[in-house]
Amino acid sequence: MKAWRVHTNGEPRDVMRLEDIPDPEPGPGELLVRVRAANVNFPDALMCRGEYQVRPAFPFTPGVELCGEVLAAGEGVPESEATRVGARVIAQPVQPAGAFGERSVVGAASARTAPEALDDAEAAALHVGYQTGWFGLHRRARLQPGETLLVHAAAGGVGSAAVQLGKAAGARVIGVVGGKAKAETAREMGCDVVVDRREDDIVAAVKEATDGRGADVVYDPVGGDAYAKSVKCIAFEGRIIIVGFAGGAIPTPGLNHALIKNYAILGLHWGLYNAKDPAAVQACHEELSGLAADGAIKPLISERLPLDEAADAVQRVFDGITTGRVVIQP
Repeated sequence: MKAWRVHTNGEPRDVMRLEDIPDPEPGPGELLVRVRAANVNFPDALMCRGEYQVRPAFPFTPGVELCGEVLAAGEGVPESEATRVGARVIAQPVQPAGAFGERSVVGAASARTAPEALDDAEAAALHVGYQTGWFGLHRRARLQPGETLLVHAAAGGVGSAAVQLGKAAGARVIGVVGGKAKAETAREMGCDVVVDRREDDIVAAVKEATDGRGADVVYDPVGGDAYAKSVKCIAFEGRIIIVGFAGGAIPTPGLNHALIKNYAILGLHWGLYNAKDPAAVQACHEELSGLAADGAIKPLISERLPLDEAADAVQRVFDGITTGRVVIQP
């Protein structure tokens, strides 16, 4: 089969190689799947660069989530709707057999029936980003109807998921983007207010939109300057969710500031829930599937690309020049 592999760390466009390799074999508790679609995520680039918390041995295939068709089950896999041969599932690959190949191996425990309301590309983009958004907004920040949600990078894959989930929860959503094209995308995703960080004063815009109160919840996958601006426009008893540092700079919170303004700083590492509370991940999947069936959420797929364009796609996602989700369809 054909698959992209990384033999040394560096920029994705430089180190990802499309190679012919043997089909992977499912081990105990694993499923072999035919990849129908693989969503490109920021961590794919970090993995190529050697900067992700998971560092697989070389050579490895990037790609952390997919929609696939079950071809075979390894030893000890319990029978279920999501593990039968022919099932259409969303799942996370088991390294070194990542999603950017014609076939992959996934943990049977991570396999979940793909929502019928979504096509392959949309389903591939549902799992990590929307689970992260749901756990961040509901489990960590306890977002309430009528509250104001501020989403950084609102036109990106992670941000657009938070925008949709915020609207589905009855929140008023302010989206921060970089550039006019992304501003238009954020409006199409349902943002009530859009702030272009290249032209607008984020702090002033948020205070104006909230009559001086500030945002009740901030969803921050960017870090750096985005976080610095967030603490200047957070409401009394507001909650800032730290999702990632796509901007490249890890902020150093001033805890004295959090004390005097009565706001909470909440870390979110969604992957821990798979180990600590897998039942909650399954419950979230059922909730997301229901929202998709109702039309309340639908991943924004900006590009559907063939396998041979994966390296360039990973690079562009890392460079921050894409909107929505970029999906590879072998």
